[in-house]
Amino acid sequence: MTDWIAGVDEAGRGPLAGPVSAAAVILDPAHPIPGLADSKKLSEKKRDALAPLIQQHALAWAVAYASVEEIDRLNILQATLLAMQRAVEALSVQPGRILVDGLFCPPTSLPCQAIVQGDSKVEAISAASILAKTARDALMLELHHTYPQYDFARHKGYPTAAHLRALREFGVSPVHRRSFKPVAQCLAMPPTPTQSSLLE
Repeated sequence: MTDWIAGVDEAGRGPLAGPVSAAAVILDPAHPIPGLADSKKLSEKKRDALAPLIQQHALAWAVAYASVEEIDRLNILQATLLAMQRAVEALSVQPGRILVDGLFCPPTSLPCQAIVQGDSKVEAISAASILAKTARDALMLELHHTYPQYDFARHKGYPTAAHLRALREFGVSPVHRRSFKPVAQCLAMPPTPTQSSLLE
């Protein structure tokens, strides 16, 4: 058994669209990375600067996802834990134990501890939060090019007022989470003229 610690965190539990992402990171004590912090407390510019440093200097890292279909089938908590499990299993180096941000550990045979606000307390979890966030943001930018009417590039699928207006105007896309209440409510409404014209 190694002494390496893998930090694990997720991004994208709250959005109405897109997958949930998770990352696992084993930092190298010989290559410290200044500036690691909870991704939510960092600017996008800072996250984008730190992500390649983490990828370059970590002993191992991995990013994984659970799809919209899995979110709708399992629920968001179980889908998040599935993404975390996939990230841990994708590591090229097996850690001795896992530290996870939050209240729950993913299914794993390795020793695992959940730490509330761990992304602010443990550097490996901070690094994982940054990779999970930047990877998901990049994926949402790709989805923006496929579905520009929803402006995913701006809100990354979160339920902003603009996103909710776009949902009402254009209807539900294939990448929206149908089990989430605002999306389910939109599905239950009669089509708008804009939606009807898109269906023709």
